[in-house]
Amino acid sequence: MISNQILQTTIDGLKNITRIDISVMDTEGKVLASTVENPEQYENIVLSFVASPADSQSIQGYQFFKVFEEHQLEYVIVAKGDSEDVFMVGKIAAFQIQNLLVAYKERYDKDNFIKNLLLDNLLLVDIYNRAKKLHIDSEARRVVYIIETKNEKDANALETVRSLFSGKTKDFITAVDEKNIILVKEVKPNETYEDLNKTAKIILDMLNTEAMTKVYVAYGTIVNEIKDVSRSYKEAKMALDVGKIFYSGKNVMAYNNLGIGRLIYQLPMPLCKMFIKEIFDGKSPDDFDEETLTTINKFFENNLNVSETSRQLYIHRNTLVYRLDKLHKNTNLDLRVFEDAITFKIALMVVKYMKYMEQLDY
Repeated sequence: MISNQILQTTIDGLKNITRIDISVMDTEGKVLASTVENPEQYENIVLSFVASPADSQSIQGYQFFKVFEEHQLEYVIVAKGDSEDVFMVGKIAAFQIQNLLVAYKERYDKDNFIKNLLLDNLLLVDIYNRAKKLHIDSEARRVVYIIETKNEKDANALETVRSLFSGKTKDFITAVDEKNIILVKEVKPNETYEDLNKTAKIILDMLNTEAMTKVYVAYGTIVNEIKDVSRSYKEAKMALDVGKIFYSGKNVMAYNNLGIGRLIYQLPMPLCKMFIKEIFDGKSPDDFDEETLTTINKFFENNLNVSETSRQLYIHRNTLVYRLDKLHKNTNLDLRVFEDAITFKIALMVVKYMKYMEQLDY
């Protein structure tokens, strides 16, 4: 369960302090970490020690120690030398790795619990029982962030997020699929949604600079009980999708700030098709040429202001009026009329949503 790199770092640190060489072997005598050359020479002795009932033993100038996890032998520690000092250092090494086993097991158990909590795989009674057993506060304020990376299995991004929040023992970082990193963050009583947005931007900036990867960050609403964490997760997932469909220029999306995109995202596909057929009479905005689409988008950006739109498009006001008249004739919608403009804007968003859902089906 403990990585060989962690084992190596641990015994390197002990050697730097004590100047005594240490090796960590598995129960088959294979070397996992060592501060000496050719530790393979211990293999046969380790196998004999594993088969013996002793928990520690001095053999041929080396001290051997067993490390257990819940009565199951996991590692053998070999310390070079047969003095009392070497025996003490060997015991310290065994004790340290024993503690690492306990810590990693607890971390694994918590990670497993959080994953099942997010995915709604636990009964209500199990949620509170397991939270109590794992010493997780069931009534803390929490929010779920989803960090989507450009690349699958992005280890650098995961480590960067962990480094940001590793000191905060009440926050949990996990993953439920290949591209998304999940942060379940405890929210202090005085923290607001503005603070949550600042945290999202910090994550974004850190990943852009440290992990050198483009990411999207989305978060749900604050929940007050652990049973509702899955709700915040679902909200964050919706925010991520809605952001990618309707607000492609944004890298941070909050569930409580999705606007009309939230409503459109929840429309059934048959209703969307019926609406588009009604508005465009079987046509699609994709049928419009690039010039028309650019004109429409710029007109909306400038709040239906003809003068400002024509200025930004570098065209005469009459040219813009001609384009709008032509669009009115083709769609029976006059974008200079507020009600028609709203209908057209919603229709464009519905088409975006339909395209996104069609891509998911492939």
